[in-house]
Amino acid sequence: MSHAKKKPNVLFILIDDLGWKDLGCYGSTFYETPHLDRLAAEGMRFTDAYAAAPVCSPTRASLMSGKYPANVGVTNYIGGQTEGRLIDAPYIRHLPLQEKSVASALQEHGYKTWHVGKWHLGGRDHYPDRHGFDVNIGGCSWGMPMHGFFSPYGIETLEEGPDGEYLTDRLTDEAIRLIRQHDADEPFFLNLWHYAVHIPIEVSEALVERFAAKAQALGLDRLEAFAEGEPFPCEHKKHLRVQRRILQSDPAYAAMIYNLDWNIGRLIDALRETNRLDDTVIVFTSDNGGLATAEGSPTCNSPLQEGKGWMYEGGVREPLIVRWPGVVEPGSVCEIPVTSPDFYPTLLEIARVNLLPEQHEDGISFVPLLKGEDSPGRDALFWHYPHYGNQGGTPGSSVREGDYKLIEFFEDGRLELYNLREDLSEAFNIAEQQPERTEQLHRKLCEWRERIEAKIPEVNERSTVERPSSF
Repeated sequence: MSHAKKKPNVLFILIDDLGWKDLGCYGSTFYETPHLDRLAAEGMRFTDAYAAAPVCSPTRASLMSGKYPANVGVTNYIGGQTEGRLIDAPYIRHLPLQEKSVASALQEHGYKTWHVGKWHLGGRDHYPDRHGFDVNIGGCSWGMPMHGFFSPYGIETLEEGPDGEYLTDRLTDEAIRLIRQHDADEPFFLNLWHYAVHIPIEVSEALVERFAAKAQALGLDRLEAFAEGEPFPCEHKKHLRVQRRILQSDPAYAAMIYNLDWNIGRLIDALRETNRLDDTVIVFTSDNGGLATAEGSPTCNSPLQEGKGWMYEGGVREPLIVRWPGVVEPGSVCEIPVTSPDFYPTLLEIARVNLLPEQHEDGISFVPLLKGEDSPGRDALFWHYPHYGNQGGTPGSSVREGDYKLIEFFEDGRLELYNLREDLSEAFNIAEQQPERTEQLHRKLCEWRERIEAKIPEVNERSTVERPSSF
């Protein structure tokens, strides 16, 4: 096969719970990510890239299907079931087999398809091998390493390593092995979905000590890292209060990110050493915002508000870097919003495969943006998360049109409107000042929910969580 006709390889790297500001190239001054910063310098960095949901499984289903989570039916992290003032909305607990995944579409056009890492899209009958992947290493029903990041892992689709082996290192080793053993004449789609940086926050003690010393040298260890907030709105945590991290200073989390960055550097080196780097499109992003308000609150997403599990920007705005040699201008920055369903048609177009609009009906290819051309036409972006998570957020929906974002909270019907260009932190609700825009966006959001038959949570008469007076 001639070089000119060869389809590009695709390396899609998805990180778990990585926040928008968790990389040096996105503004972190405590975490160190030299390899990812170099990737951004060699590719395009997106400022307004979004996950389709503030938790993992819905975003993953959206990436695989090209649809919004509410359109697939997977709206919560699979296994989640919580109640508060509202009853948890029903959702599908697997990626339906009738959804033709992006892996299946690429597989049909000559791609070798490999999944390495976290899956969390259903049980054995819905594992990656049932969704178009030739290889599945480490993908199972788990949403986190249930026995920790050090071997023995207990993951049924991953052969145990020596005691004490680190999971992020091992998954990277597996990805490198696939690349080195692959026939160079066939294009590959490597779907590397790391379990990091999800809890438990675990990494080698030597790295933790390195960042503990850095925190001390910067004086971060002498600053208050948390602000205690309101009681949790869900029944199972109503006796606890939200703990908001207000600065990036956790040495263990910094060490975990540093290790992740080092492993991505190793993977890129393997592509270079096998003469595949210039024939490979690398995509790097995250499945939801950084964990900032609960479960140890290891990171801070400021200037974005809140984090994982919330409808605010901290819950859904993500880092996104794309390196495409010969197409993407090195060091370029894109400020046009893109979202999870867009990856499906984008990857098909990159692979020179005919689009499947009946499948990826909510996605729009952003290849024109990668080429430095005008934005593809898009009316608005939508989110629907009718659940209580574990982080303090409440059920709601939202829509972004242009610079404006409207959020509807289902507990009390409250509407909040923000101009993200002027108010990135969503500090000033301008719904009352702009009633016409608020009404227009709310109408658009309601029409979208009705069109896709989105599930709305009902009032929970059994709730013992105190209701606000406006409920």
